[in-house]
Amino acid sequence: MTTTIVLGAGMVGVSTALALQAIGDTVVLVDRKGIGRETSFGNAGAIQTEAVEPYAFPRQPRRLLGIALGRGGEVNWHFGAMPEHLRPLLSYWWNSRPQSHARLSQHYHAIVGQSDLYHAPLIAAAKAEELVERRGYHVIFRTEKGLDAAWKDARRLNGQWGVASRRLDGAELTALEPGLKQSLPGAVHFQDVWTCRSPGGLSAAYGRLFQARGGNFVYGDAQSLEQTRSGWRLTTEVGRVDAERVVLALGSWSTQVTGRLGYRIPLFRKRGYHRHFDAAGGPTHPLYDAERATFMAPMTQGLRLCTGAEFTRLDAEIDWRQIRRSEASARELFDFGDPVEAEPWFGHRPCLPDMLPVIGEAPRHPGLWFHFGHGHQGFTAGPASARILVSAMIGQPLPVVAALGAARFG
Repeated sequence: MTTTIVLGAGMVGVSTALALQAIGDTVVLVDRKGIGRETSFGNAGAIQTEAVEPYAFPRQPRRLLGIALGRGGEVNWHFGAMPEHLRPLLSYWWNSRPQSHARLSQHYHAIVGQSDLYHAPLIAAAKAEELVERRGYHVIFRTEKGLDAAWKDARRLNGQWGVASRRLDGAELTALEPGLKQSLPGAVHFQDVWTCRSPGGLSAAYGRLFQARGGNFVYGDAQSLEQTRSGWRLTTEVGRVDAERVVLALGSWSTQVTGRLGYRIPLFRKRGYHRHFDAAGGPTHPLYDAERATFMAPMTQGLRLCTGAEFTRLDAEIDWRQIRRSEASARELFDFGDPVEAEPWFGHRPCLPDMLPVIGEAPRHPGLWFHFGHGHQGFTAGPASARILVSAMIGQPLPVVAALGAARFG
């Protein structure tokens, strides 16, 4: 009999499967599309060890007014989606108070701050070194005011958490990126961040490693999950699979299962877009244009432009506004080529109001484990977060589990 079914084969799910496999479990990894084909496919590709504090809800009145009026590319929201998002967003705002945010950051740091140390052995074992670069990434600024504020915060992060960074002036940035069309004040270089030239490719490489070590991947629909007398059962392409326990690592789709089982978990979704362009003339290093909320990342498919967040329904149509804004902003800085794809890709970041993922056993269903809600950092935190989950599953919980556990939604 299978020991564990892992539902969801993104970075969080495949990392969970590998971690369970390492302790001797017989694991079946299940997804409806394949390994690394959803949110883990489409992110900016950074293993963000500098992101040791969760992204807080903006609290400055001027900034909130700009978001409400739809200015800039940081947030795009739809009135029709607000009934679904309003209560979680209010709770998100409340949890972003300075005192609460400082407390939550202690737990967040535990899954992000040393995430590269958990990725490193998997990258080596999966023979995926060619996908990963270890030269950091640069946050660029169009105004001195923005650069000064960011550098002040970077120095705080260094003092509090040991995050390594350096400040570049305009001349140093131009030397780094000679293709820049205009002179900028400078950038903050986060030196220890690793970047990936194909996030979906790295997730798939981890999946191949899982299979090479004896794990099974099958296609299946999580909605067929049912509890049995001895554990859990799922219908897949190869028939029914029975297991002692199951891990939900379905990201934004997790609440479609938890809701059916009676759990009201206030997960909300931030949609993000990317599109690839002919990279000729584009940046040669990963850059984040902080004041336009656009990430520019050289990828194997071309130059990937990643947008800010969109609050919309899970099944909503593509909204071109953000990707068009990101493209227009990026073209102000670089001359790069035409789009590679006919349409942009989009995916959903699963977020919770307290900015922490759900990691722990379901309060009312023995053998059902939750592992989702990583927001912007699922790709970064997957292997470290899986280690936290497995420690709880084998009865040796790390101190952080109490804060991240599923019991807070029981």
